[in-house]
Amino acid sequence: MTPLIFRLRKHADYQRVYQASRKQFSKQMSFFVAARPADCTFTEPSPRIGLTVGKVMGKAHDRNRIKRRMREAVRKNLPELTAPVDVILHPRRSVIDLDFAALTREVAQVFRTIQKTATR
Repeated sequence: MTPLIFRLRKHADYQRVYQASRKQFSKQMSFFVAARPADCTFTEPSPRIGLTVGKVMGKAHDRNRIKRRMREAVRKNLPELTAPVDVILHPRRSVIDLDFAALTREVAQVFRTIQKTATR
């Protein structure tokens, strides 16, 4: 399980990320990225990841399965992302049928893109 320090938890944090960034796309998901504010109360400059899976994605058991798969893919690829950013991932419905190795590669690609833009 992803440690709590790496999770985006509060509604206000989600809203800040939505307002501070533009929607970006990859093949299997869309994502939002915002730099961490200077007045942040966290002492560690680690990234925080949030997931959203809406009701349009299917029944509760389908949404829960998508979230479990996404959390595991994020957990495996979290060391690739070191910038102090907040990220929200929106998977597409096709993630539920996608091979887990392909999902992991997709999340890794998203994290590499975020890291590259954050270091500029």
